[in-house]
Amino acid sequence: MTRDELIARLKGYEWADFECKKARNDVPKDAYSTVSAFANTQGGWLVFGVSENSGQLEVTGVDPAAFDRVQDAFLTTLRSGQKLNRIIYAEPHVYELEGKRILAFFIPESGRYQKPVYLNGNPRESYVRRAARDERMTANELQRFLRDGAEQSWDSVGLQDFTIESSIDGETLKWYQDQFYRRNQEQRQISDPVEFLLEWNFIAHQSGKPALTRAAILLFGLDRCVRALLPRPVLDYQRIDTRFENWSAEERWHDRLVFEENLFKTWRGLIAKYSRLAEHPFKLDPATLRRNDDPPDYIAFREATINLLIHQDYGDQNRKASLKWFTDRIVFWNPGDAYATTAQLLESNEKEIRNPLIVNAFRRIGLSDQAGTGIRAILRNWNELGWRPPEFVNDKSGKSFQLSLRQEPLVTEAMERFKAGLGVRLSPEQAAVLALVARQAQITVVDAGMVTGANLKTAHDALAYLCQQQLLTRLDDDIYVLAEPIRARLEQPGSATGQEKLHENEQTHSEQDHPASTRQVPGKYQASALQVADALKTEGKPMSRAELQQSLGLSDREHFSKEYLQPALTSGLVEMTIPDKIRSSKQKYRLTTVGEKVLESMK
Repeated sequence: MTRDELIARLKGYEWADFECKKARNDVPKDAYSTVSAFANTQGGWLVFGVSENSGQLEVTGVDPAAFDRVQDAFLTTLRSGQKLNRIIYAEPHVYELEGKRILAFFIPESGRYQKPVYLNGNPRESYVRRAARDERMTANELQRFLRDGAEQSWDSVGLQDFTIESSIDGETLKWYQDQFYRRNQEQRQISDPVEFLLEWNFIAHQSGKPALTRAAILLFGLDRCVRALLPRPVLDYQRIDTRFENWSAEERWHDRLVFEENLFKTWRGLIAKYSRLAEHPFKLDPATLRRNDDPPDYIAFREATINLLIHQDYGDQNRKASLKWFTDRIVFWNPGDAYATTAQLLESNEKEIRNPLIVNAFRRIGLSDQAGTGIRAILRNWNELGWRPPEFVNDKSGKSFQLSLRQEPLVTEAMERFKAGLGVRLSPEQAAVLALVARQAQITVVDAGMVTGANLKTAHDALAYLCQQQLLTRLDDDIYVLAEPIRARLEQPGSATGQEKLHENEQTHSEQDHPASTRQVPGKYQASALQVADALKTEGKPMSRAELQQSLGLSDREHFSKEYLQPALTSGLVEMTIPDKIRSSKQKYRLTTVGEKVLESMK
């Protein structure tokens, strides 16, 4: 963190990756709760010498006479392994601000097998970071961290209570063996079910006796055995005939199927549902359960669905995976986070996995792309369709993962006309990046990678070219915005290329398809945008992004910005208080006259 970056952060608010402590003469006791929270979540900066006064951060400085003692005491405690159960390596950074010295430490996220990081030798003193708070883990949250940090994977544990003869579904296992040998002809053919399961590690040895693993039951088990092992559904499928933003959890689904059978039966059931809802009807090869043509929409759905089945935390008996199919998107939700960051998910190398036996079983018969490429395959194929990029919410504190496949065009006809009027030749990747910036106001390199086939080099090159052509401006190493003349042209009142026109064909097609099922929202306004406007009206004064997000009870900053704040700005319900400096640390948002009228009309 540079000095300028620190100054910008201090003009804002504490948040998920930034915490300040007064620490005038001593290390505050609650500093170690923050260390635990940062280490267990996504890392963050801990700053000494800054206090909060009336909601604003104020530089108070560490007492010069105590400076070395405070620094040494904190670092010694982190590296002793006594106060915390793990050694934490954090390099100190010293800054001079307003004639005062402050200390900043970056606390890195700990590795999977190092979590949970806790205090005083007590796992119950484990913390996670949510918004700007350090929260003690609940009993269920602690169990999730302990499960993920165990040396033996959950799916490889042997079960003495399930016998092979009375627990395995013969039809499912026979089908799997056929697929396996069709795809792996070089392997020695084993027809005996027990020998086959033993050969491929689906049988473990417990106290010298053979025992079916949890993976064997989930993959090949009889229905009653799956239910005995997993006292919650494998997956909850729901078809909801309305747009995502027009739906509330109180509304009933239009079709639902709760899967409580083995994973291969569940997969077949999901594909049957997909074949009826796919844009282009198709038939599967009954032997392989694969399409012969493998178009991009099917590949993206297949990889997302299989990720849902193979990567969820099956040890979590309180939360079930879900697949919600709206008219404008498909939302996949999993108990269990990804062990990688979003940037790492775009890389082609192998990733740490939660259920190695289950994952390998799917990959051996070709029902999943090769290791480390599943997310890339989803992005590449969704981009090929011209849709907006998939959205990921990898919640490391709540231990969950959500993927949304949005069935809305990234580059609309209006955007094509706007692009043509720029007088600059753009490749498809460059055009996609420009369209994304126009939607989101600002993007990162990873955001650009989401629309360039998960290729970060292509993303860097596209961003560099757009900056060279003076279409974008680079704010820092990782933030890009529209160049001011382009933004002004884009937002020109009455222009055919204004923001509302650029997204004109997103708001209507699904409601026209299902007019009776949509919840009425005035005009074209999204429910999420109206929630932001209503929060501002309730508060009665401008609010910062952090204040708005906290008011709506949302923990994920990226999700809030994309799904709530940006639609509110784009629709004209809300405006910035400093529109010419969108990255200003003093930026706030206020209700527009249009917003006031729309809310008044809803009474």
